[in-house]
Amino acid sequence: QVQLVESGGGLVQTGGSLRLSCAASGIIFPINVLGWYRQAPGKQRELVAVITSGGSTNYADSVKGRFTISRDNAKSTVYLQMNSLKPEDTAVYYCNAPPQVGYSRGYWGQGTQVTVSS
Repeated sequence: QVQLVESGGGLVQTGGSLRLSCAASGIIFPINVLGWYRQAPGKQRELVAVITSGGSTNYADSVKGRFTISRDNAKSTVYLQMNSLKPEDTAVYYCNAPPQVGYSRGYWGQGTQVTVSS
């Protein structure tokens, strides 16, 4: 059973930075695609960024140029470096491994709260 555990959330002022981490365990087959989603109060969960094992990335328009997704395949860990944070970035951030080769279902972490004060 794959488990995803996030860490690194917290409270930061506008313009500040945070780095989120997501460690995967229970891996039998290499996970190709990993991503970060977020859900603000009263809003739907939305994609923030995704990365493949080869390093290809994709970002939501709202975070391009401010957030950077990266991964350490040896540690089965994915990171989200968040700079120039804005109050509208406030949300619970979730790590995700979607259904893919080797995995017939997707997996979610428990989420980590990011709060940006104005």
